[in-house]
Amino acid sequence: MSQNKKPVSWTDTIAPTLSLFTSAGTLICCALPALLVTLGMGAALAGFVSAVPWITAVSEYKEWVFAIAGVMLTLSAILQWRGRNAPCPADPVKAKACMRLRRVSWVILIVSALIYLTGFFFAFLAADIFYG
Repeated sequence: MSQNKKPVSWTDTIAPTLSLFTSAGTLICCALPALLVTLGMGAALAGFVSAVPWITAVSEYKEWVFAIAGVMLTLSAILQWRGRNAPCPADPVKAKACMRLRRVSWVILIVSALIYLTGFFFAFLAADIFYG
């Protein structure tokens, strides 16, 4: 009797995880420095930049960083939505694992979107709102 071992789909794991990393990148590169400046923590920002000097180079391309992260989030959401009704295995243990993986993927996607929106706010909108 051969068992049908289907590998875990990249749409279930890799796409949401990549969207999380790209949205976290937007938060680190662009939102954190803007937040620190907005809160008057210039010395903390100076310490952060001295510890992580490449952050200024990445911040120069924040439009690209946010565009790529937005594309990754959109792609991940589309893949999640398309696979929402895909069948899980008939085996109860595997079906339970499949449903748990789907819930975790949605949670990762939602957290990624919240991080992205927070980063977008502080990178592009906060300075105009607070210092308008």
